[in-house]
Amino acid sequence: MVIFGTRPEAIKMCPVVLALARHPEWFDVRVAVTGQHREQLDQVLRHFRVTPDYDLNIMQHRQTLAYIVTAALEGLDRVIREVAPDLVLVHGDTHTTMVGSLAAFYHKVPVGHVEAGLRTYNKYSPFPEEINRRIADVVADHLFAPTPLNRDNLLREGVDPRAIYVTGQTGVDATLATYRPDYRFEEPRLNEVDFTRHRVIAVTAHRRENWGEPMRQMFTAMRRLVEDHPDTLLIYPVHLSPAVREVALPLLSGHPRILLLDPISYPDMINLMARSYLILSDSGGLQEEAPVFGKPLVLMRDTTERPEAVAAGVVVFAGTDTESVYAAAHRLLSDPEAYRRMAQARNPFGDGRASERIAGYLAHLWGFAPERPEEFAG
Repeated sequence: MVIFGTRPEAIKMCPVVLALARHPEWFDVRVAVTGQHREQLDQVLRHFRVTPDYDLNIMQHRQTLAYIVTAALEGLDRVIREVAPDLVLVHGDTHTTMVGSLAAFYHKVPVGHVEAGLRTYNKYSPFPEEINRRIADVVADHLFAPTPLNRDNLLREGVDPRAIYVTGQTGVDATLATYRPDYRFEEPRLNEVDFTRHRVIAVTAHRRENWGEPMRQMFTAMRRLVEDHPDTLLIYPVHLSPAVREVALPLLSGHPRILLLDPISYPDMINLMARSYLILSDSGGLQEEAPVFGKPLVLMRDTTERPEAVAAGVVVFAGTDTESVYAAAHRLLSDPEAYRRMAQARNPFGDGRASERIAGYLAHLWGFAPERPEEFAG
């Protein structure tokens, strides 16, 4: 059984579902979604043509973290009791991840954690994701670490090396499957953008720990960048959270070269990144996706659970204050050599075969295949 509940989880788990479903002689795949994020989750399910067998549909307006946990736990408890799966697969670091692993544990069902071993070692950054993923890793019987560094984190925590398998990032699989050179955007205003006339800066910003003053600082830097670089166009699909919109709209509205959109679909975001010049983001997943296209990313966070990206030179750490965000992006817009080094750096996150490796691991685990695929070397 595969369990997820948010758009980022769906993006990274749908390739796993499809890889398992290609072998019906080995796997009877059941998908349960909590609906922790409703509309954005449904967009991804439609894109990958994955239909859930169970949909808890728990999302409520202004839902609290405690509500998500209790509603998801009660619902998944019922589903796992009914299905009695041989294995539960969860992904990443959401409340659905943590609750899915606990619900399986309560029924003594083995757990596989996809994207295991990511760490900042700061329990409040990212909040609440750092604790969610640590709990899932403690519960998990099979830990699918995206990179060798993630494996090393788990080994330092005392995890049995035989339980860890390095796969690469399933998000890279999803990115490669979604990119199209001739793509036409679902959002009409993106089809009107002249990507040859402007250097496009694509932005995502939504993290809970950045709400308030950090976001004010970030958005102030963005407006200044556009004003100082007249050949740029900044495109920001603004998150629906009131905490984000109440800061973003007053600071970024009204500029002729700042295009503010409602949230766009996953295929639109991937293909927007591919055509952009530079990415500014506080996202986790974009740190893995942008390097697929050789696009430098300025990371607007105080911590990262993906230090491989910084070490490989595909991401530059900027923090959240106005001067540091501006300086990092300004350098990449002003220094062609600095830009070239980042654009040509090696992607440390995957080769597009992570989902295939997970399916092969499980086939070997259950005796369907004589050996498992080689691990991702990084």
